[in-house]
Amino acid sequence: MATYILLTSLTDHGAETIKEHPERIKAVNTEMEAMGMQVRSQFAVLGPFDFVSIVEAPDLKTVLRASTELSSRGSVKVQTLPAIPIDEFIAIFKG
Repeated sequence: MATYILLTSLTDHGAETIKEHPERIKAVNTEMEAMGMQVRSQFAVLGPFDFVSIVEAPDLKTVLRASTELSSRGSVKVQTLPAIPIDEFIAIFKG
């Protein structure tokens, strides 16, 4: 399984939903797991993003599908980054 970082920003609609139903965040995590991803860590943050999620998925297609599905609802915008463990990164340069 590969690791990905999802940087999520709430839309006005999403912020209203979270204000009224904060437990919706956990429900979305369950939906992501049903799409084939495992949520490893999740943080609410201040700044240009509202949430940072560390997930694992079997492949890029799984993450693309999930990110697109979540974004298509109109409550969040998702930026997805593949994450490479630092030891693997170092190994790339050692040949």
